[in-house]
Amino acid sequence: MRAAYSFDNDDPAAELRHDLLAEILDPFTFDRLGALGDLTGLRCLEAGAGGGSVARWLAERGGRVLATDLNPRHIPQNQGYAVRRHDLTTDPIPEPPWDLIHARLVLAHLHDQNRILVRLADALAPGGILLVEDWLSAYPDVVLAAPDAAAAELVERYHRILVNQLLPANGADPAWAGRAHAALMAAGFGEVTTEIRAGSWTGGTAGARLIAVNVAQVGDGLRAAGMTEAELERLCRLADDPALVVRSHFTYSTMGRRR
Repeated sequence: MRAAYSFDNDDPAAELRHDLLAEILDPFTFDRLGALGDLTGLRCLEAGAGGGSVARWLAERGGRVLATDLNPRHIPQNQGYAVRRHDLTTDPIPEPPWDLIHARLVLAHLHDQNRILVRLADALAPGGILLVEDWLSAYPDVVLAAPDAAAAELVERYHRILVNQLLPANGADPAWAGRAHAALMAAGFGEVTTEIRAGSWTGGTAGARLIAVNVAQVGDGLRAAGMTEAELERLCRLADDPALVVRSHFTYSTMGRRR
């Protein structure tokens, strides 16, 4: 089965999505990767590279990096790494063995994560590291503050539709991040560790602005679920309203070493 993804890279809003995700997630990712020490000369596979920010960071630190994506159009060229189109669900893992494989906001969108983890393990050199990072978004009560009760309920309803209907309809599992640690252990990884980070997103910041990007990219699904044009327009305004504060998704960063 070809990989499905709710947020099409060919969509005009995709470039902004990648920029916002990098702003939100790169500091945590770089903390985790930086703890590995000297990366000079390590063969690094950045799977599902998105906008290429992590691939660039790895290359700047001496890694020999291949950045792959199902649709690599937003990965900048000539940045010190190679770029390749790749479907993680069906294509062989390219050019093993790797010393480090990183996949962020990837596995939760794919079918049969356990099988993919075994394939990634097989593509690592002995002692190689896999770092998978995904959002746990399958939880209610995301609004911490809102300009009024109607706004709070609107954002909660939007979140329920996105997480309970639209993402699962495209094969995503918004709860998978919470199972990643056990999944890496089952795939034969040792020294598995998970760090979890969360915070608040105020209207106008990158996290809250994702609401408007989501409306742009999956608006048809939101409309099919019963949301009106007026409600979608208000969601976009709320994304920039500092009176709205939402709880961030929980970022699960799970690392394991091939035995």
